[in-house]
Amino acid sequence: MTYFRKRKRGAVLALITALLASSLYPTGHAVASTSSAMETIQGQVTQVYSAKTSDEKIAEWNEWAKDHAYRLNSIQPVKTGQASDSFSDLNMLKPILHDKRIVFLGESSHGVAEFNMAKTRLIQFLHQEMGYNVLAFESGLSNTSLANATIRQQSPDHTMKNSIFGVWWSKEIMPLFDYLKASAQSEQPLILTGFDMQLQFPLLDGNWLKDKKLAKRLAQTEQKLSEFSVGTDLKAYRAEKTKIIQVYKDVLQSLKSEENQTYLQKEYPNQPKLSMLLERSLNDRVRVAKEYVDLSIRSMTEMNEGKYDSFLEAMEWRDQAMHDNLMWLASEVYPNEKFIVWAHNDHIRKAQSEVMGSPYPITLMGEKLSKEMKQYSYVLGLYASSGQTADNAGGLHAVEPAEPGSIEGIMSATNAKYSFLDLRYQSRETGNSWLFEPRFAYSWGMIPESLVPRDQYDGILMIDDVHPPQYIRSSSSGSEEQSKE
Repeated sequence: MTYFRKRKRGAVLALITALLASSLYPTGHAVASTSSAMETIQGQVTQVYSAKTSDEKIAEWNEWAKDHAYRLNSIQPVKTGQASDSFSDLNMLKPILHDKRIVFLGESSHGVAEFNMAKTRLIQFLHQEMGYNVLAFESGLSNTSLANATIRQQSPDHTMKNSIFGVWWSKEIMPLFDYLKASAQSEQPLILTGFDMQLQFPLLDGNWLKDKKLAKRLAQTEQKLSEFSVGTDLKAYRAEKTKIIQVYKDVLQSLKSEENQTYLQKEYPNQPKLSMLLERSLNDRVRVAKEYVDLSIRSMTEMNEGKYDSFLEAMEWRDQAMHDNLMWLASEVYPNEKFIVWAHNDHIRKAQSEVMGSPYPITLMGEKLSKEMKQYSYVLGLYASSGQTADNAGGLHAVEPAEPGSIEGIMSATNAKYSFLDLRYQSRETGNSWLFEPRFAYSWGMIPESLVPRDQYDGILMIDDVHPPQYIRSSSSGSEEQSKE
């Protein structure tokens, strides 16, 4: 494949990835809606320039990686009742993470079965061995909060489908939801939450409102807002905007009423924080209706014209909202808990705007963290060095061969199926100079980027020979769920 074609394919994938994030339609519809814009974004992505590196230097880096990387025994989630030494190969994380409040678990692609498995096992370890009791997903705050409120009564697959985006609905992630349900019965439950502001199926139906007529108005408004957000009729939206916002304000007022608070306590007796989570979600909806949907509609229209300033503006708006929600969860809702965050590498990197070749040359969530929060966080990037991945529309793509001297190439030199390397606590020496200078890597296994590893991540987990997830496509209500980011 030529470099130009590779860049084009990566740009198309990036566009699908972002646009599906705000879609509420089945996969085919969402992808079709982007087809006219795909060609316009290619060629606009910053080119990646890599200075030639000598074979001797690369060999030196490879040897250093062999000596310093940890080999994991397994990425298989631990089953209930397994031996207590099941996490012995992860014990090296204890001194690294002992003073960290938030552990960010990234992924270079949403469509990798092994990422879902490895992250589930890491979550089990962090929860059981290190007291991380909150799992925050790159998914809707309202959906995850409501699913967590009924986690004891619902089946694990029902909880999965009603909480997280469809890109993760797979057999490989089911052990996580089995674990979440089991932990909910224990003295140390793992709390499921989310920090995204996007609308996702299932929409807020208002079952938690005592006023059922208002609940019906909310459901209708949610559907209307979701349809506008993936459309191009800005004039029609602005004609409806005030009415839409008023419905959310009416629901907010009803939610906070003494009558509805009593109703919530009766319906969700073990969920005292649900009211504040729903209030935050509704306030998010008001802000989305006021600002984000306009941006989304403009971005759809402008990309058809070969412009995408609004597209990038909408991306950054979303990440600012995700940052604000995550910080609110950490400071107001669970101020005494340690967090695990599940998201794409792009969202959690510490200096995303400095990544050369990224389709998103903007400041995203991880970069927006305060200096203090970054100090008490640990950002783990996940990459694949071979195999096959799936994009957000379910399309399959071969992972591009690891280039000598690239992050994947150096980490692959360990000859381990699963290798972890801490970057944060490394001092510069001859063999690890690659950590401190721009190195080549593939996002989604195919989009070429150049980044300084230590400026972006605190650690890297490399997995060889990856495969697409075994997707569970149907939703709990019987309708098809689209892939989302």
